[in-house]
Amino acid sequence: MGLLEKIFGTYSDREIKRIVPIVDKIEALDEKMQRLTDAELRAKTDEFKERLKNGETLDDILPEAFAVVREASWRTLGMKHFRVQLIGGVVLHQGRIAEMKTGEGKTLVATLPAYLNALTGKGVHIVTVNDYLAKRDREWMGKIYEFLGLTVGVIVHDLDAEERRAAYNADITYGTNNEFGFDYLRDNMVIYKEEMVQRELNFAIIDEVDSILIDEARTPLIISGAGDKSTYLYKYADSFVKILKKDEDFKVDEKQHAVTLTESGVEKAEKYFNLENYADPENIEIQHHVIQALKAHNLMKRDIDYVVKDGEVIIVDEFTGRLMYGRRYSDGLHQAIEAKEGVKVERESKTLATITFQNYFKLYRKISGMTGTAQTEENEFREIYGLDVVVIPTNKPMIRVDHPDVVYKTEKAKFNAIVEEIVETHRKGQPVLVGTISIEKSEMLSDMLKKRGIPHQVLNAKYHEKEAEIISHAGEKGMVTIATNMAGRGTDIKLQDGVQELGGLKIIGTERHESRRIDNQLRGRAGRQGDPGSSRFYISLEDDLMRLFGSDRIKGVVERLGLPDDEPIESKMVSNAIEQAQKKVEGNNFEIRKSLLQFDNVMNKQREIIYEQRRKVLEGENLRGNILEMVKDVVEAAVDAHTSDERHREDWDIKGIVTYLEDVFIPRGLLKVEELQEMSKDEMKKNILDIAYRLYEEKEKEFEEDQMREIERVILLRAVDLKWMDHIDAMDHLKQGIGLRAYRQRDPVQEYQIEGMNMFEEMIYNIKEETVRFIYRVQPERKVERERVAEPTSTNMDESVKKEPIRKEKKIGRNDPCPCGSGKKYKNCCGRNV
Repeated sequence: MGLLEKIFGTYSDREIKRIVPIVDKIEALDEKMQRLTDAELRAKTDEFKERLKNGETLDDILPEAFAVVREASWRTLGMKHFRVQLIGGVVLHQGRIAEMKTGEGKTLVATLPAYLNALTGKGVHIVTVNDYLAKRDREWMGKIYEFLGLTVGVIVHDLDAEERRAAYNADITYGTNNEFGFDYLRDNMVIYKEEMVQRELNFAIIDEVDSILIDEARTPLIISGAGDKSTYLYKYADSFVKILKKDEDFKVDEKQHAVTLTESGVEKAEKYFNLENYADPENIEIQHHVIQALKAHNLMKRDIDYVVKDGEVIIVDEFTGRLMYGRRYSDGLHQAIEAKEGVKVERESKTLATITFQNYFKLYRKISGMTGTAQTEENEFREIYGLDVVVIPTNKPMIRVDHPDVVYKTEKAKFNAIVEEIVETHRKGQPVLVGTISIEKSEMLSDMLKKRGIPHQVLNAKYHEKEAEIISHAGEKGMVTIATNMAGRGTDIKLQDGVQELGGLKIIGTERHESRRIDNQLRGRAGRQGDPGSSRFYISLEDDLMRLFGSDRIKGVVERLGLPDDEPIESKMVSNAIEQAQKKVEGNNFEIRKSLLQFDNVMNKQREIIYEQRRKVLEGENLRGNILEMVKDVVEAAVDAHTSDERHREDWDIKGIVTYLEDVFIPRGLLKVEELQEMSKDEMKKNILDIAYRLYEEKEKEFEEDQMREIERVILLRAVDLKWMDHIDAMDHLKQGIGLRAYRQRDPVQEYQIEGMNMFEEMIYNIKEETVRFIYRVQPERKVERERVAEPTSTNMDESVKKEPIRKEKKIGRNDPCPCGSGKKYKNCCGRNV
């Protein structure tokens, strides 16, 4: 702690001082609340809603509303919020992050701001990291809200659209970040307003906020449809990279997670793929496949980054160690790994909709979050989300002992020392939780313990189905639990009777993680609610973190000391170097996430424009004026493209104007080249527009008013969706190749912004042109109905998107007449995409 902090206190200390008077008011109301009957307590909800209607603010009613929740919690759950939990509740309501240690009751804290903000009727989302916690918290905490007359919903994976809509219409809705984000994307792909499930995004309380807004922020949400690319090139590229030699034909940069071909490698590629020049733009697809194949073989490790199970490549979450069923690496990397492992290479998919978690959560009017570990990433929370972190004191003093790191020269010596420590601790009967960073290391340690006859349980991605059961026993006498990072989240480890006297739960870390925050999560499994406990990390100079980011100076010092491999090194310099290495990696990862966000911000502005346009269509707005404006834009663009200024009339291509406009929407013969040649540019535009508007009025007479307005909506919606999905694909390809601009001393993000905007403007014009083309050609005898331009088949977070029925009607047979009245069979008409 610095001198200024000693004098003035930390930022959190100062912020809590401001909150204490509010907490004093809440606690002062306790006796008054106790005297109320159940009915009187429940009636407070209606009273608060009325007061809000009459001009009071949420801040005005906060002390009394929190006091009501506190009493309702006591009556329904037998739990009354501690003073520190009230402080946490105020911090969350203020739209900030509350850092609260493990076991301090974050789940209960969220009920305070959730109830208060739900009184506005605009909805509150409580975001959890998995379906199990969403369901558990809805059932558990839902008793408080329902006692007070509010409705509670939960969004989990297997709900249909109707169930989702009902859950979102509840006052308070629990669910996972993935489900909330994908529902937002799906809502912006529907073709009828009634199919939307979410309301306007109001207030989100994010549990494990660092996991969701930081760890998962590197992976955007993606909804895909079936792609049309063949998979042969993945296998072809895989065969090629197997003949290459590392360092001679290609270089690997583990720090940047990058691979590059050398001149020798390029020559071999040209020969193998029969290319004249490997670097030519037309060979970009081959270049892409080669790089992904090299990454698959040299950067992606089996049983660390992924496992192969039942002929399928399944990603292992680097932060939790869980198997991520259904999630796939993007950009063809997953297919490259499938080719490497000799399993079936799945076809690439086409991106239909995508958004980052950063930009999704920025759509809420207000967000807040809770976690046990946020302070190390406070700068990122401030810079990206505008959120500050307030560290909430523990209810009981923290008495866990965090021992200094023990450092060994070799990994072998380190693991031998860990095993000896486990054996000794087990002999005393003290429970041990051992944290590893990969499946491979957890299984190696398990084998070593088996040889020593130490009974233990292993919790890693291969066994995560048993996770709750395994972790529930981790605090029992004599229990030894080996776990990947998944043990750091979700479930409190309760100590069995008699364990406190033995020193509580002992935490052993087998390696420092890239992020200090993940280390702190592991430590936080012990010492909950004033329990005793201890933690220590064992490190070797061969660990990835030390190998890639540790200083060579340290290795030199260690060598000069001439210590035996099995003797631990205790040096402040080594400990400081580890922390510096972690800070370096955290900084790198922050830059990666920031870069992702900078790229997505370009798409985000475009996405907002498109989604706003779609919403106007779905809301049933009269689009006649918009369509005529599009007609004007198409005509003026055609004239401007084929003419220069009046002084160079000899260069004007009047015939080109006529040919283009006849192709788009004006019947042949109505535009006369010789007549237009006699006009100025402005006269020409006015003359053509007069004809276009007259034609539009004639087209309108062929239909009823309502019918024509719906035709406009149908055609515009289809044009928007088709062009937008193609644009997402094009932007994706642009992003893949944009990094090469850095070699020409250009900023890739700036280049992406400039080119992305040009492509977007071109897409907007194409939407106008397509809309005008189809509206002028629509015929009364042809039924025009809304239809999806692409069917979602999967997301990058789960196995499949359930196809949900639009209406609950009697099932139509494939060979039945189509109910639209076209006279065709259902399978050849409206049912062709079903």
